[in-house]
Amino acid sequence: MKRAVPLLLLLLATGCASTLKNSRVRPDYESVDRTRLKRLVVVTAPAPAEPEQLGELWSRIARRYVNQKRNFIVKAHTSLPGRVDKAELERLCAEAAEGLEGVLLLEPTELRRVGSGKDAGVEEAVHAQLLRCSDGQEVWSANAAGSFESEDAQLKESATLWTNGLSASVEPYAAPAFRLLRPTLDSLPEPTPPATDEETMEKGDAELF
Repeated sequence: MKRAVPLLLLLLATGCASTLKNSRVRPDYESVDRTRLKRLVVVTAPAPAEPEQLGELWSRIARRYVNQKRNFIVKAHTSLPGRVDKAELERLCAEAAEGLEGVLLLEPTELRRVGSGKDAGVEEAVHAQLLRCSDGQEVWSANAAGSFESEDAQLKESATLWTNGLSASVEPYAAPAFRLLRPTLDSLPEPTPPATDEETMEKGDAELF
């Protein structure tokens, strides 16, 4: 009789096939936001107190990924200990960078270490939103969750880049964060491509981060 594979190990091995649970885009996105909402700041909030700098890690990963895989121009990123209310949204839009049109908000809704040794991983979940700077309205949202191995040979070099200068305590969370955020961010709508030479240069500069 074959020994049953523990569910936790199976989830870690597969990365949870259905990481993205749901996503939605405003029905008027094509006519209202596709050409007007490109320049973003990424914010992880409320960022967990432990491990220290996890919010910075998530925001770094999201900024790089969106700049590389979408026509958005992510100009800044940050993390905050509290929730983003209307006043904070207005402050971010005004102060985080020049000419911002939206906020990509990542809210960690679950985060815990699981397993040990070579089987160590992270169980985590995120609620993500794209909010307009003009009126604070939600343009897109998504929910994702899963369990992922901390040691990921495919992401070893990238994880070193993401965690450069950060506390060693976030290193086990780097690969799992990418595995969670990638399908989440892949469900973002696609704005129009750069339309002018100036915008093309702006996009190129953003991708250098």
